[in-house]
Amino acid sequence: MRRRSAQPPAPPRNYAGAIYGALLAASVIATAGTLGPFPRLQLVIMLLVTGLVFWATHVYALLVGERLAHHELSWKQIRRAAGHEWPIAEAALPPAAAVAVSPFLGLESGGTAWLGLAVALVEQAGWATAAIVRAGAPRRVVATTGVVNLLLGLIIVAAKAAIQH
Repeated sequence: MRRRSAQPPAPPRNYAGAIYGALLAASVIATAGTLGPFPRLQLVIMLLVTGLVFWATHVYALLVGERLAHHELSWKQIRRAAGHEWPIAEAALPPAAAVAVSPFLGLESGGTAWLGLAVALVEQAGWATAAIVRAGAPRRVVATTGVVNLLLGLIIVAAKAAIQH
């Protein structure tokens, strides 16, 4: 006879939050340096702060928009909402790390921004692909998702290139 675990199953990963957070990080990087060179530390801080602010905003919106309308608010609901939306903030970590290590790769500020942007876009495409594959979508849908992610990334890259010229 098998014993059942006292722990409830983990909630499903918030792929939408991770995708959104990665696109948010890419947008921060795309606009970095539009007024001139920027310190790496400033970009790392902006990525982390932006991720945290948007995470907090999503938690707040989720609680106010959905929970309070139907239930009394509890600390358990706040923790659950905060955990569910955490991938938004978490998605800022890989691009911020890429920016932080860029001096060790010999990159100047322009190369640093492109590295951070590439990491954010690869992360975004990775999360979107993981979500659609985990959902059991057919190959055609997985391929379509890849094309959509490529287009979203190209829009951000085009915006970055246009802003710099």
